[in-house]
Amino acid sequence: MSSPASPVQRRPSVPVQVGYGAGSVSVGGDHPVVVQSMTNTDTADAVGTAIQIAQLAKAGSELVRITVNSEEAAAAVAEIRARLDDMGVNVPLIGDFHFNGHRLLTKHPACAQALAKYRINPGNVGRGKKKDEQFATLIGFARDHTKPVRIGVNWGSLDQELVVRLMDENARRAEPLDTAIVTREALIVSALESAQRAEELGLRHDQIILSVKMSGVQDLIAVYRALAARCDYPLHLGLTEAGMGSKGIVASTAALAVLLQEGIGDTIRISLTPEPGGDRTQEVVVAQEILQSMGLRAFTPQVVACPGCGRTTSTTFQQLAQDIQSYLRQQMPIWRAQYPGVENLTVAVMGCVVNGPGESKHANIGISLPGTGEVPVAPVYVDGEKTVTLKGEQIAVEFQQIVDAYVVRRFGGHA
Repeated sequence: MSSPASPVQRRPSVPVQVGYGAGSVSVGGDHPVVVQSMTNTDTADAVGTAIQIAQLAKAGSELVRITVNSEEAAAAVAEIRARLDDMGVNVPLIGDFHFNGHRLLTKHPACAQALAKYRINPGNVGRGKKKDEQFATLIGFARDHTKPVRIGVNWGSLDQELVVRLMDENARRAEPLDTAIVTREALIVSALESAQRAEELGLRHDQIILSVKMSGVQDLIAVYRALAARCDYPLHLGLTEAGMGSKGIVASTAALAVLLQEGIGDTIRISLTPEPGGDRTQEVVVAQEILQSMGLRAFTPQVVACPGCGRTTSTTFQQLAQDIQSYLRQQMPIWRAQYPGVENLTVAVMGCVVNGPGESKHANIGISLPGTGEVPVAPVYVDGEKTVTLKGEQIAVEFQQIVDAYVVRRFGGHA
């Protein structure tokens, strides 16, 4: 048997506290990697935005970012916070500012206070002298209201003056670097110079989080490796414009898994384009599954299921695996409070006798359904021991009852 993999050694970073009291979240340091997401509602619609934030928080988003792009949006932020408080949803809110954040915070001090954190994009603050003034205004609000800031650089909105400066410097080299390398350097310099300026303006070192987002997997890995080596700020990870469906999920996972395995990253967001009419909470689930699959955190019981083959022409095991997985995730908002540790539960739903009994024994609870031509019975294993054999039309119902009873017995003593 091979030895277990070594635990990931996290990159040292200075922890940043986001929010206060029961709703506060710590990012960086020795704290677990934090999952966050972003609404896609019109923030001016306070009711609709509060509802979506509550849905994202229920799904497991520990920070939620909202767009603050207009007078109406800024005016709605305090109401959104109040509605969430009334619902008992204490998730910290991040205000996403571009172009006019300095004006909005100036005109709407209640917005500045209600937000737990500000996101500032150095490429969209302004040009020339105005950039310096408007950046200083934003940082001043963060400093005066004791709010942390994410300085979020994006290659789609890079500071063009900085890009020109670095490109000119590169052109004067005896051996100019590839343009892609200079672009990545521009993201890093933008983030670090902005952070330095924020500290000069009075923002504490432990109030700054950085991100340098790109949409190419290899670019993202390279730029974060370089940034991680040059600072101790916590880093927010995300593949920007990841895309829709499996493409977005695979690309985000490919990039973030490499970085997380190297100990880089303190908070993550999966920037999926929702399917038409799709559920915004999918990006939260994907972020959780990346972290849980890598053994970095546990969020919900995991279901192990075989892919199926010619021995499993029945779809019974597929349906049961789907039903159990959905049931476990639906129960987690209740179980999380009542049964601490239940997120580490593993359940196996297997389709035939080849690997069924073995996989079932390795899980906390496992069922091995009959494959093609096998005896129509389903042995159930609990903590490695066969406990009962299920038969008939009620196998799914009976197995779910066994899972429920196990959760109460195994994790109920901690309540």
